Amino acid sequence: MTNTVKSINPATGQTIREFDTISDEQLRRKIEQTHEAFLDWRQRSFDDRGALIRKVGELLVSHKDRLTRLATDEMGKPIAQAPGEIDLCKGICDYSADHAAEFLGDETRDLPGGRALVTHQPIGVIFGIQPWNFPFYQVIRYTIANLMAGNTVLLKHAPNVWGCAEALEDIFREAGVPENVFNVLYIHDEQASQVTEHRLVRGVTFTGSAATGRKIAADAGQHLKKTVLELGSNDAFLVLEDADIDKAVNACVTGRINNNGQTCVAAKRFVIVDSVYDKFRDAYVEKMKQVEFGDPSDQNTALGPLAREDLRDKLHEQVKESVEKGATATIGGEVPDAQGFFYPTTVLENVTPGMPAYDGELFGPVASLIRAKDEADAIRIANDSVYGLGGGIFSEDEERAVGLARDHFDTGMVSINGYYIAQPNLPFGGVKDSGYGREHGGFGMREFVNSKSLMIAQ
Repeated sequence: MTNTVKSINPATGQTIREFDTISDEQLRRKIEQTHEAFLDWRQRSFDDRGALIRKVGELLVSHKDRLTRLATDEMGKPIAQAPGEIDLCKGICDYSADHAAEFLGDETRDLPGGRALVTHQPIGVIFGIQPWNFPFYQVIRYTIANLMAGNTVLLKHAPNVWGCAEALEDIFREAGVPENVFNVLYIHDEQASQVTEHRLVRGVTFTGSAATGRKIAADAGQHLKKTVLELGSNDAFLVLEDADIDKAVNACVTGRINNNGQTCVAAKRFVIVDSVYDKFRDAYVEKMKQVEFGDPSDQNTALGPLAREDLRDKLHEQVKESVEKGATATIGGEVPDAQGFFYPTTVLENVTPGMPAYDGELFGPVASLIRAKDEADAIRIANDSVYGLGGGIFSEDEERAVGLARDHFDTGMVSINGYYIAQPNLPFGGVKDSGYGREHGGFGMREFVNSKSLMIAQ
């Protein structure tokens, strides 16, 4: 195991920078320092914490140009899309600072012969293991909620975006957040279990694949530590008989190529009722054809490279296996002869159970079109998945669509007549193999607190 990690530009395949990893002893000291910082941070008021968190948000915006360039260079995010990630981070900082006292303030309850108080107290050091696809947002999402709750945070970021992790650490320091309240761990994957098992670490939150999530949950479970898992998905977007096809096509193309198709809540399976299948398919394929991959640092590029070569190769294997099992690649489906880790927009038809395009998660610009007999069949197909993160419904009967989404769609989130991603004021998370726990909307602030009952006799 080497003592360095390389950051590689996926558009060129060239090394950007090498980072030194820390030793096991340095890691233990980092954990101890983060706990020591907690002992003071927990005593601060919501107002004091909130003022610093708002400052973090302001600095994220003021450093937006540098941060967006980092994300583009390290993971290939189209630079025109990168500012939106920073704006979302700012929104999370402001929302959390504004509402922490509302969600975490003491509550009075009835008690026979006395009175009761429910208080939500921070528990300590929270360990976050985060992916590369939204290198700032994924970190801000769990960090800000936990800091507002009074916890302190350790971050193990994906190695290919350690430059982004370093930039975030600099911003927290510049904002005046006390030293060691937010600590980045430059460690190998093999060292992560040392963090989870450490007696001073009280919880673990992870965003990534279901396979890795199982291992992290099992590891934490051995030590009776709570986890929050935000895992993968193969979100189904339903196009019903009365859908506005133009609206559906535009949203579904955006939902598939946004962030180069590397989004947990991307639109991935498109389930179209038979009566409008051909109309939707023809318009969708034509629009996907118009999306060409290119230099992610160009403001006009809508589709950049995949973040790593192994991820591009895995996606292509999933496409090939689906085709071998009977799917048809209407467009795309071939690795281009180009520098970098690019993959073209690809549309698969005749997708059926047993194919990766139906059962798995295709993390890239590959769309699976699935024909449904009718509305009931479309819902059945949507729910015929081990995953349950997000999804969508297109129908001009809004009341009917809301009813289907609320009562029948087995996911944590549903978009209706559009494509939405995370919102600071709404719960974010899934069910089944998409994980458990919630972030945003105040829910994330209560994931790692001790809701304590005080029963006072009178």
